[in-house]
Amino acid sequence: MELRTYIIEDNATIRENLIGTLEELASIKALGWAETENEAKGWLGGHGQQWDLAIVDLFLKQGSGLGVLEACRARAPGQRVVVLSNYATTDMRKRCTQLGADAVFDKSNEIDALVDYCIELAEAPGPRA
Repeated sequence: MELRTYIIEDNATIRENLIGTLEELASIKALGWAETENEAKGWLGGHGQQWDLAIVDLFLKQGSGLGVLEACRARAPGQRVVVLSNYATTDMRKRCTQLGADAVFDKSNEIDALVDYCIELAEAPGPRA
């Protein structure tokens, strides 16, 4: 099953490469993307249960991924939010988890783990959000 995925990433090159990789390897369908906290919160909030996965960078053109995580706390049980950042320190991972992130991945060395996470999520039995 395809994961309906929304990407919050302000670097166009990283975003395009990420979408291409995940669509090819991990059964995701990119629904769109945002470069700012406000864009992301508006889209995610306005599309209720129409998405399965949000991938959030912490540093955005405006605001931060932490604000996006906080806004997603009231999401449906089947929806997942993960962080993909170059700043995945131990403290930041803990903070992201406290704000409701389901997982945190480092852009520099955990892309394979993100792909595996998406594959497992897509293959998991049960209804989507």
